[in-house]
Amino acid sequence: MPKLKTALKATAAVVALGLAGWATFEVFRPAYVGNAGISSGSAYAPVRDTEVDFDIWYPATDGGKRITVGGNGVFHGTPAGRKAPHQSGRFPLVIMSHGAGGNAGQFGWIASKLAAAGFVVVLPNHPGTTTGNASAEAAVRVWERPADVSAVLDEITQNAQDYPYINPEQISVLGFSAGGYTAMAVSGARVDPAALQGFCDETDHGMSDCAFLAHFGVDLHQMDLSPAAQDLHDPRIKSAVVVDPGIVSTMTPASLAAIDIPMLVINLGDEKLVPAGVYARAAAELIPSAEYTIVPDAIHFSFLAQCKPKGAKILQDEGELDPLCDDAGGRTRADIHDELSQTIVAYLLSQQGG
Repeated sequence: MPKLKTALKATAAVVALGLAGWATFEVFRPAYVGNAGISSGSAYAPVRDTEVDFDIWYPATDGGKRITVGGNGVFHGTPAGRKAPHQSGRFPLVIMSHGAGGNAGQFGWIASKLAAAGFVVVLPNHPGTTTGNASAEAAVRVWERPADVSAVLDEITQNAQDYPYINPEQISVLGFSAGGYTAMAVSGARVDPAALQGFCDETDHGMSDCAFLAHFGVDLHQMDLSPAAQDLHDPRIKSAVVVDPGIVSTMTPASLAAIDIPMLVINLGDEKLVPAGVYARAAAELIPSAEYTIVPDAIHFSFLAQCKPKGAKILQDEGELDPLCDDAGGRTRADIHDELSQTIVAYLLSQQGG
């Protein structure tokens, strides 16, 4: 017992020192100067019977503490102001859905630009397909992601007193890759379960998705994919931007033709080189109010945060299948992000009458 008590005292001392060090670091963290604040929240998602965490970027003024959101050994983060004062007024909401295996923190580069332009941006971390919480089986249950978005919107619209800076009448959705599918689903697109079951039968669509499923022994023909056919449309969403949307070929033509909101559909890279799994021109042409555009000198992963110099090597050593740090080579990812942010911000402002 004396040894146990000594060990417990030592552990308590280490914890206390750690907390003291963290508190000291917080006290001396520099004040934030800028216009993009950051906070967080959570929403109960019935489809999962658990909470979905989300980041909130908002128009801010100088104040609070300067932090870096989303940085790690591979990716650069984005500066933001924690507890920065809100700008006065109510602002349009953009809810953004990340790709499979991604996370909210990877998209500070676009969220900060939207916040600076007068939008509140909410980025859920989708359970089962988020960094550190992902599985092949969860990735196939595509119908859970749109339900996450609706659950987050329920939290915001049903608790308006907690979000007085959000205008619930002006809601847009932005999604990348699997998040692009998610954005299309909440806009009204529906999946053909038979097409989804046969997705990996004859081709990999130029993506690593089918290899990922095969690696973990997932056979789409052995799964009940009938829930993918359900109507996941959320009428609170008034406009959408989708970037390289996943499983776009499995969406039914009738449901695409019935989408009645404005939508900007973006593919990344030379149109002849866009992977078939996310090539969306044909889908866009079926949507009455859709616009379609190509961003050259990019690849699918150019929408992720900028990589650090050693990022690609770290990913290689970890056995990552996808070239997350690569671009097409014609220009830097920073330049690609500049074009994307200008295009997306301008489009969403045009839908608000701004």
